[in-house]
Amino acid sequence: MPDTSTTTTARLRKYFAALPPHARRYLKAVRAAIRAAAPDANEVISYSIPAFKVDGRMLVWYAAWTEHVGMYPIGPGIVSSIAAAKRYSTSKGTIRFPLNKPVPVALVKRLVRARVAAVRRTRAT
Repeated sequence: MPDTSTTTTARLRKYFAALPPHARRYLKAVRAAIRAAAPDANEVISYSIPAFKVDGRMLVWYAAWTEHVGMYPIGPGIVSSIAAAKRYSTSKGTIRFPLNKPVPVALVKRLVRARVAAVRRTRAT
């Protein structure tokens, strides 16, 4: 059986290495904020993009695109409960952070903490 942590690490390195330098730095800052907000989460690759799981359930995916970094699933309930999130482009389950603006580290942490609470709440029911 393959060592999944090594496989995940290699796949993450490959994903980040393929990004342009500015997008890579931005995404690494988002990754660090996610880790800070959910230190017990496990990093994985899912749908070919980086993600984190908490308590064995998917917590959040994050990916770099041409002009933004997206985080998923950040639904309308979470966005509406955090005023700072309303300044960013959203769609069903997605929030987008433009690469030409500073990384909103504090906001990413709040969004992730809200997702942790939601995942744990649904697990308890």
